[in-house]
Amino acid sequence: QLHLVESGGGLLQPGGPLRLSCADSKATSLSFYTVKWYRQPPGEQRELVAGSGIGGSTDYAHFARDRFTMSRDPAKKTVYLQMDNLKPEDTATYYCEAVLGGFTDWGEGTQVTVSP
Repeated sequence: QLHLVESGGGLLQPGGPLRLSCADSKATSLSFYTVKWYRQPPGEQRELVAGSGIGGSTDYAHFARDRFTMSRDPAKKTVYLQMDNLKPEDTATYYCEAVLGGFTDWGEGTQVTVSP
């Protein structure tokens, strides 16, 4: 079982960039996991942001397609979500999920607040 930890959240102004990280606290490699980023805006349901399979392909939600980039660093055993040109509507708690076989693990999330 993984213990995923997200980091990199914060408070920033619209238009700025932010990079979120997701890694297992026990330094387990995520290379063989399907990893997804989700977010949950205040008062709303959790929604998929981006997902990456072990084959390397990545899919994005429509709102993320032109501004967000998901990547993996196998050496650092970390998955990233680079977010550019952030907007107030991107304000949410961001979570990563790792799936292997029938097992799913979630992190506790990192807060991103975009405000003038």
